[in-house]
Amino acid sequence: MEYAKEAVKRGSTALGIVFKDGVVLATVRSAGKLVVSDAMEKIFQIDDHAAAVASGLLADARVLIQQTRVKAQMHKITYDEPIDMWNLAKSLGNRMQLLTQYGGLRPYGVSLILGGVDNTGVHLIESDPSGTLFEWKAFAIGRGAPLAMKILHQRWKENLGEKEAVELALEIIDKAEKDGKEKKEIVSDLAVIRKDGRFKKYNESDAKALK
Repeated sequence: MEYAKEAVKRGSTALGIVFKDGVVLATVRSAGKLVVSDAMEKIFQIDDHAAAVASGLLADARVLIQQTRVKAQMHKITYDEPIDMWNLAKSLGNRMQLLTQYGGLRPYGVSLILGGVDNTGVHLIESDPSGTLFEWKAFAIGRGAPLAMKILHQRWKENLGEKEAVELALEIIDKAEKDGKEKKEIVSDLAVIRKDGRFKKYNESDAKALK
């Protein structure tokens, strides 16, 4: 479990912020002359009303997201309604916790922040490598998490507007990554899920245009 958590600490900074009408998820992707940065997916749409951002081993994240998408679609087909966020989070957490119970299996080396809306409101739920679930108003994971959390504690407030939340997310990602030891060229990645159930993903230029 310590190795799994260490993989998350070494991963790219990722965060989620709840605002008045939805939730923002943000992270970074490597950039450069030879890198196809669009192929490095770190923000994943699960359903129209739900998405996740990952930090750590992205191969592990990809497998978990695929299982979570299947769970969401099975619920929609069975009950003719979108799955609620805590039901979705418990499904993810149970899968991650399962691999901590048996010798010879390694825990998933990734943490995910689920963001979305349901009939109970806006939710931001973290699942760590042990499968433990926490709900937050704003939270960060990855190598820049200590600085990001410090800024979030100072700047987050109730009834934050979407524009303010986007600006804060981009500012934190920029500061947290520049504060780190790695000096790679990076681009910001951002998605917004609104109360009306609309998921929208933005590239760096789109995100900056929102400001």
